[in-house]
Amino acid sequence: MLVGQRLLWASFHNWYGVRRAILRVFGARVGVGVRVRASVLVEQPWNLSLGAFSSVGDRAILYCLGRVEIGARAALSQGVHVCAGTHDYTRADMPLLRPGIVIGEDAWVAADAFIGPGVRVGARCVVGARSVVVKDLEAGWVYAGNPARKLKVRGVEVV
Repeated sequence: MLVGQRLLWASFHNWYGVRRAILRVFGARVGVGVRVRASVLVEQPWNLSLGAFSSVGDRAILYCLGRVEIGARAALSQGVHVCAGTHDYTRADMPLLRPGIVIGEDAWVAADAFIGPGVRVGARCVVGARSVVVKDLEAGWVYAGNPARKLKVRGVEVV
């Protein structure tokens, strides 16, 4: 469509406001400026909390059987899998468990990383691409690998 003398590209690809509204309708707590790509899968959105200006990339899976809290300005890249559900394999009936997950403010979980049940990713953490996180991560550090291991302090330049 033409607006003024410029061509305006209308695309459903970036209709973040619509996705924010839909998530809220289904019970998610969604802060201002949140960006969730159209291809994101959210299981049980009423257990999801997205902090202001956080973002979730294409094909991410937010499996919110337990509470999933994503802090303000946190970024989850494409293909990230956040899994707040597991089974108690020590029992014959293997009951479903729902340990929550917290991803702190200003954290970045890079492409295709897996965040396991009951994990707390500290504020300002960086989780490297394709990492597997099964234990809590200390704030302000860079982690990578399978299982994720501490590499170095995150150097953050204040602008």
